[in-house]
Amino acid sequence: MQLREALTSGTDRLTRAGTGDLRKDAGLLLMFALGRDRAYIFSHPEYPLTEPEAARYDEAISKRVQGMPPQYITGHQEFWGMDFIVSPSVLIPRPETEHLVETVLELARSMEHPRIVDVGTGSGCIALALAKELPRAEVYASDISPEALDIARANAKQHSLEQRVIFCRSDLLEAFLQENDFDFVVSNPPYISELEKEQLQAEVRDFEPHLALFAGPSGYDVIEKLTKKAIAVLKPGGWLAMEIGAGQETKLRQLLSSWRQVQFTNDLRGIPRVAAARRV
Repeated sequence: MQLREALTSGTDRLTRAGTGDLRKDAGLLLMFALGRDRAYIFSHPEYPLTEPEAARYDEAISKRVQGMPPQYITGHQEFWGMDFIVSPSVLIPRPETEHLVETVLELARSMEHPRIVDVGTGSGCIALALAKELPRAEVYASDISPEALDIARANAKQHSLEQRVIFCRSDLLEAFLQENDFDFVVSNPPYISELEKEQLQAEVRDFEPHLALFAGPSGYDVIEKLTKKAIAVLKPGGWLAMEIGAGQETKLRQLLSSWRQVQFTNDLRGIPRVAAARRV
């Protein structure tokens, strides 16, 4: 089978399954199967796939037809211009979360040695992006999942940041409650209501870790706990910055009513995506 034929065949299979961004996914999985970049794929249409390459591609397309996100098939996702290892143990980093990184960077640039803890670090994308951009920061990354921490550590090593980020297993901020001198508590917490589970895309609902997605019937269970515990570990004037879901701004304003300088950052669709507030 030639490369051109493989791309057409993969696109057709995804079309019949009604799965994904058809030609884009087929091309991505073909790059993965061949270990080649996009330029090679589209400039060598007559390249004949070897049997192992054809088998890898067939397996990858089959997984995508079943609904598995392409990022879990290839094991990679780009975030903040960095390549991150991902697996079903962690959420797939998304562009919206870059707004959280941008918010923290804007608040932290005037600080000489900001002390930051990323709660529920998952792949480590937030903590590592901040460590990269703030070379004088002291960055901690926590997660309740040992599997997620393994992925985050692997990403730190991949980006030569393993000496810059301290990883810790913790349920929210429990491991840090004896400290009260953080400048930032940062998090992309679970914020989806369990009642909305069936409304999610199947590839999110069926493949991404529920522990990182759902937060009780209201969707606020984790955010409420995190907001209370953050007060205990932040120094006076320290910042809490969180990603939030669509339609959650009003409730967050109530939860943060005792904080000061409460602010929200919109994503590219104009939806409030990041909540930030300063401890009194």
